[in-house]
Amino acid sequence: MAKNTGDGFRRGSVTGRTQFQRADGLYQKRDERTGTFMEVKQSPGKFKGVASEPDGRDTDNS
Repeated sequence: MAKNTGDGFRRGSVTGRTQFQRADGLYQKRDERTGTFMEVKQSPGKFKGVASEPDGRDTDNS
């Protein structure tokens, strides 16, 4: 499980989640198991510790 360090980054990756950049430039999370769309990041940049689609960090439907 990913842990916050308090220094602006995480140790480890968040499992069972991926992120992608939407057409409007914001990043959104997706649950790998169900395919459900999750929250949209309103501030600039990516979610910390969440794998980008596709990068192969997690297994199929982890």
